[in-house]
Amino acid sequence: MRFKRVRSRILAAIILLSLPLIILLGLISINISNDALIAVNEKSNKDQLRTSSEVADLLFRNIKNLHWSLVNNEEIRDELRSNSQNSELRPDVQTLRTTTRLQRMVSSSYADTRFVTSICVFDLQFRTYCSGRSDDAGAYEGADKVSRIKESGWYKNAYANKGKIEYLPSDLFGETNDTFSTVKLFRDADSNSGEPIGILVINVSKSIFHKVFNANGAEYGSYMALDHLEGTPIAVYNSSFDIPLGDGEMSKVIGQLEERGYVINSFYNQTTKWTLLHLVQKKELLGEAKNIRWVTTLIAAAFAMFAIAVSYVISGTITRPLLQVKKMMLDWTKGVKQFPEVFAEDEVGVIGNTFRRIAVEYDELNEKLVHSELKEKEAELRVLQSQIKPHFLYNTLDSMYWLAYLEKNYKVADMAVSLSESFKLSLNKGKETMPIYNELKHIQHYLKIQNIRFTDRFSYIEDVDDAILAMEMLKLLLQPLVENSIYHGLERKIGKGTIKLTGRKEGHYVVFIIEDDGIGMKDISQVENGFGLKNVRERLQLYYGPDSSMEIWSQKDVGTKVTLRFNPMPPKETGTNT
Repeated sequence: MRFKRVRSRILAAIILLSLPLIILLGLISINISNDALIAVNEKSNKDQLRTSSEVADLLFRNIKNLHWSLVNNEEIRDELRSNSQNSELRPDVQTLRTTTRLQRMVSSSYADTRFVTSICVFDLQFRTYCSGRSDDAGAYEGADKVSRIKESGWYKNAYANKGKIEYLPSDLFGETNDTFSTVKLFRDADSNSGEPIGILVINVSKSIFHKVFNANGAEYGSYMALDHLEGTPIAVYNSSFDIPLGDGEMSKVIGQLEERGYVINSFYNQTTKWTLLHLVQKKELLGEAKNIRWVTTLIAAAFAMFAIAVSYVISGTITRPLLQVKKMMLDWTKGVKQFPEVFAEDEVGVIGNTFRRIAVEYDELNEKLVHSELKEKEAELRVLQSQIKPHFLYNTLDSMYWLAYLEKNYKVADMAVSLSESFKLSLNKGKETMPIYNELKHIQHYLKIQNIRFTDRFSYIEDVDDAILAMEMLKLLLQPLVENSIYHGLERKIGKGTIKLTGRKEGHYVVFIIEDDGIGMKDISQVENGFGLKNVRERLQLYYGPDSSMEIWSQKDVGTKVTLRFNPMPPKETGTNT
C-alpha cells in the first residue's frame, strides 16, 4: 500500500509504530496485573494456610492429650494387661467391664472431645472395646480378623512409630466417610521396656476441618486436607464445585488440579503429615481483575486516540511547509512574483527560502536578458539608421522631386516628397516616441504613395479626438497596421476599398481602431504570426506593459478590424528603449 500524499504516509507510519506498542503495553499491563493478583493471592493464602495449620495443631493437641490420658489411665492399663493374660475370660463380661471403664475415663477426662466420635482399644488378642460405637472391628470383623489387622498398614505403622500417634486419612473401621482415625500403640507404662498391651484408636469427625479452615475467615476458594504420602483427600471445605480426585502421589494430584484450571497454594502440617491446600479456579480469581482489564483497555484506547490525534498534528506540521513550498512553486509558474509565506528555520524552510531566492534571481536575470535584447535591437536599429545617411537620402529625394517636376511628371514628384517626409517621421531624430498627430501624418504620406501606385483605389477616413493629438506615443505602431490592411485586405479586393482609423481616450487608456472593408480572413492566426503584427504586439507589450492589448477581428468578404489599447503614461519600470 502506497499513499499518494506525504502526510498520509507519515500518519500511517506513526500509527503503525505507536498502536502495536500501545496494544503490547496494554497486554503487558494486564499480564502484570494478573501475575500481581496471583502473587498477592499466593501470599495471602500462604498466611491463611499457616494460620489453619496452627489451629489444626491446637485442635489435634486435644486429641493427643486424650490419647495420653487413656494410655496413662491405670484402670484401663490393668484391664488390658488382665485381658491379654486371661484368654478364658467370657467375652461379654470382659468387654462390658473394659468398655464401662473406658467410657468413665472419657467422661472424667479434661480433654476436649467435641470432635471425637468414638474411642476403641484393641488388646493383644485383638478383642475390641469401644465407646461411641459397637464393640467390633468393623471392616476387619470376620474369621481372618487377626491376620488382616496385622497385615494392615496402620497396624504396622503403629508399632513402627513406637508410641507416636499415627493420623489416618479415613475411618480404619470403614463405617463412615465423615471421620478419620488416629492410632497409637498402647504401651505398658509400668514396664521398663514399655511392652505393648494394646492399640488405641480415636475416631475424629471431619467437621473439625470446618473449625480449622474457618478460623482464618476464608471467604473464597476451597480448602482441602490431603494425605501427603498417598495423595488421598481427607476433607474439603467451602467448595462450591465438585472436585473429583483419585488416589495417587501428591505431585500427581496437584498436577491434575492445575490441569483443571485451579490455582493452588499448599502448606505442610508437621503434626499430621498432611498437606493443607487452598484451591481457587483461575478464572474466578482473575474475574476480580476484570475492572483492571477494562480500565487498562480504556486507557490503551485513550492513548491510541491521543496518539492518532498527535500523529495527525505532527504530520501536519511536517507537510504544511511542504504544501507552502508547492503552492509557492505553482503560483510562480502562474506569474505571481510575491511570496508572503514565512518558512521555519528547518530543512523545508531552507528549501522554500532557496526556491524564493532562485525565483527572484530568475526574474532579475530574465529582466536583464530582456533589457539586453532590447538594447541589442536598439543598437541594430541605430546601425541601420546610420547606414541610411539621412542627408544623402534627403538630397537624393529632393533631386528626384525636381527632375520629375521639370519633366512634368507630377505623380513621381509627389511620391518623392511623401517618401521624404515619411523617412523624416520614421527617423524622428532618434527619439522613440512622437506626438500622435505626427504618427497620423506618417500614415497620410504612406497612403498617398500607395494611392499613386494603385491609382487612388484606397479611401482613408480619419476620426481622431483632438484631445489626444498632442499626446506622445510609441512611433510606428499605427502605420504597420494600415500597411497590413492594404496588403492583406484591400490590395486583393476587386475595386476600391476604405480604411478607417478611429482614436478615442477611454479613462486612462487611448484606443485606436483600424478597420477596412477588404476581403477578410477565415484564419486570423495566419496574420497574427506574421512579422508585422507580431512586431507591433511585442513592441506594444514591452513599452506599455501587460495591461496593453491588441485585438484582431476578421470575417471573410466583410473586412478586418484591429483594436489597440494602451496607457499613454506607462509605469517607469515598463518603459524601455526600443
